[in-house]
Amino acid sequence: METGIRGSGECTVTEALTAKAMGSGELSVFATPAMVALMEETAYKSVSPYLEEGMGTVGTRMQVSHVAASPVGAKITCKSELTAIDGRKLTFHVEAHDHAGLIGEGTHERL
Repeated sequence: METGIRGSGECTVTEALTAKAMGSGELSVFATPAMVALMEETAYKSVSPYLEEGMGTVGTRMQVSHVAASPVGAKITCKSELTAIDGRKLTFHVEAHDHAGLIGEGTHERL
């Protein structure tokens, strides 16, 4: 496995993915926990083909900013890039966007 591996993912904001429904806020906008889950999924799926059969990764650190609200019905796209490998530790840059632009970004680590 080498740095530079990229991944992409997407989802549509539903009522179940809102801050109000997930208990992370009072508004019906895309929840930060839902954004983080999409970022983790995008990262782990990007490197899965490079692992031995039956192996996987687990998230160990997430440092992100959620900078814009996305309403119910918005399409969210996510991108990840493997930026560093230190032994078993994999570090990714992750970003999420909606129709208006960047909604969140940061760093994610997996083992």
